[in-house]
Amino acid sequence: MEDTAGRTRYRCTACGNLTRFDVVSTRRTRAFHHYTVGGDLEVEEEEVLELTVEAVSCRWCRAGGEAIEELPV
Repeated sequence: MEDTAGRTRYRCTACGNLTRFDVVSTRRTRAFHHYTVGGDLEVEEEEVLELTVEAVSCRWCRAGGEAIEELPV
């Protein structure tokens, strides 16, 4: 499963869940790091260069793999 826009919706075919999923993903980003005079970091202008979803499982029934289907956004 790969999601470059970060907007994939899922549905669990085992229990019908549409709202709660555990998603394991790897992200590669470019971001502007702005440090204040006090040393606090604010991340601004973050751009996702690559997002790979490695696994999705249902938070309700714990089903994963083929029980999870992607829905059009």
